[in-house]
Amino acid sequence: MSNAAPTAIASLDRALTIQQANQEFFRQFNGSSEEICGRSFRDVVHPSVRQPLMRQFSHLLEGKHQRFVTPVIAVGPGEEPPFTVPLTAVAVRGGLPGTTAILVMMPTTRDTEGTRVVTNRKKILSEMDARILEGIAAGVSTVPLASRLYLSRQGVEYHVTCLLRKLKVPNRAALVSRAYSMGVLKVGTWPPEVVEDFVK
Repeated sequence: MSNAAPTAIASLDRALTIQQANQEFFRQFNGSSEEICGRSFRDVVHPSVRQPLMRQFSHLLEGKHQRFVTPVIAVGPGEEPPFTVPLTAVAVRGGLPGTTAILVMMPTTRDTEGTRVVTNRKKILSEMDARILEGIAAGVSTVPLASRLYLSRQGVEYHVTCLLRKLKVPNRAALVSRAYSMGVLKVGTWPPEVVEDFVK
C-alpha cells in the first residue's frame, strides 16, 4: 500500500480565481466543480494566512520566484473545522507574456490525525488567555508579562498551565507552535496577535 497521500490540485489564473481542479481538491473542500471553480483561492484559506499567502502569490506572478511551499490553514465549507496543510504553488508560464497560471497542490490530509484543528469550538480563549498567548509568542517571560497584565507571577503561571491543558501541549514552545498551526495566532504579524474569532 502506498503511503503517498493523494494530491489535491487546482489551477488559478492571475487573479487567483480557481479555474480547474481535480476530484481530490473538490473532496478536500467538500464542494462540486460548480461551487468551487470561479471562486477566489482566498476563500478557501483561513483569514490569518491570507495576507502573507497573497504576498507570495504576487511574487510568483511577478517572476521573483518559480515556486513556493508554505503551510496554510485551509477552510472547508460550513461547520467543517479548518485544517493545516502544506501548500506547493508553481508558476506555469504560457507562450505569451502575461499568460501565467498558478498550479497549487496540497496532500489530502483531511482525515490524518494532527492536521485537524484541536477543537470545533472557535471561542476557546478568554481575553486574558489571548494576551498571555501573545506575550509567550513574543518571547516575553513570566515576570515582565505579569507586570504588563497586572497579574501576579502565579497568576501568569496559572493561565499558562490552563493554556497548555486546553491545547494539549507539554510546554510553551509547543503551545506557540500549536497556536500557529490552529490559526489562533495570525501568520506574518509582529508582535504576535490572536485572531479575534478565538476569543470569547
